[in-house]
Amino acid sequence: MQNKKLKWCFSLKDGLRTVEPNERLAKSYLSEAKASLERAEKNLKDGDLLWATVVIYYAEYYALYSFLQKIGIKCENHLCSITAAGILLGTDKTKTIDDHKNKRIDAQYYMKVDKGEEIEKMLQEAKLFISNFDELVSNLRQEEIKVYREKLKESA
Repeated sequence: MQNKKLKWCFSLKDGLRTVEPNERLAKSYLSEAKASLERAEKNLKDGDLLWATVVIYYAEYYALYSFLQKIGIKCENHLCSITAAGILLGTDKTKTIDDHKNKRIDAQYYMKVDKGEEIEKMLQEAKLFISNFDELVSNLRQEEIKVYREKLKESA
């Protein structure tokens, strides 16, 4: 099922594409992930639960996308980005963002917002998620990047 979804992602106009790995963009996305976490904390403290939920998800997405930029994968479709990362790293590494994507959609499009305690829990999970991706991206070696790119080609 995942490989079928990945093939679909490569066929989309703004779907998955292999490009040159981009260290500068990877760092920029990680930086934005951390800044977004701070904004989410402020939103939560201010009682803006809807935007705290949305910003938590985007903070995680920026961290995940930093990994894709580091290995030379471009994608403008969130489902495809998350799917690709899940195939490369294992779905255990993308479970948090998968769960939070659905909470973001519920909050943003259906005005179904969790209680403050739940969003506080999301924030803590996001901090761990971003920390894990920061460590992953910061320690990636050229040989690993080549392996990830080959694995994605084979999966498609």
